[in-house]
Amino acid sequence: MRIVLQRVLSASVSVDGRVCGKIGKGYLVLLGVGEGDTEAECRRLADKIINLRIFSDENDKINLSLEQVGGELLIVSQFTLYADCRKGNRPNFVQAAKPDAAERLYDYFVEYCRLKGKHVETGIFGADMRVELLNDGPFTVILE
Repeated sequence: MRIVLQRVLSASVSVDGRVCGKIGKGYLVLLGVGEGDTEAECRRLADKIINLRIFSDENDKINLSLEQVGGELLIVSQFTLYADCRKGNRPNFVQAAKPDAAERLYDYFVEYCRLKGKHVETGIFGADMRVELLNDGPFTVILE
């Protein structure tokens, strides 16, 4: 599982010109599922994201978690995080999970975050999406 996490002041995702997910302050989570990924990995990474302390406190120190700032999550599936560009000029995606398995784990990840009490918005799995964000920092973290 690969995640590109961006701290945002706001973010949204649209499909066919209609907004299907929108958040204020929080994280835009681009989530790629790889072959062999498990529900245990979903839980581990979701817990890491929820508890990650990358928001500034009153002393401008990076010290606060998503929960401490009342942040939200916008989770967008992105199999292209598994692009292998080592050979040639056209990436291959053989390390990405098959669509059925990827969608199941994506849905599991989203529901797990909701069960943890987080406000979660999403894109539409497999759709051609447009993502807009107002990056805060910018502050971007890559998790595997």
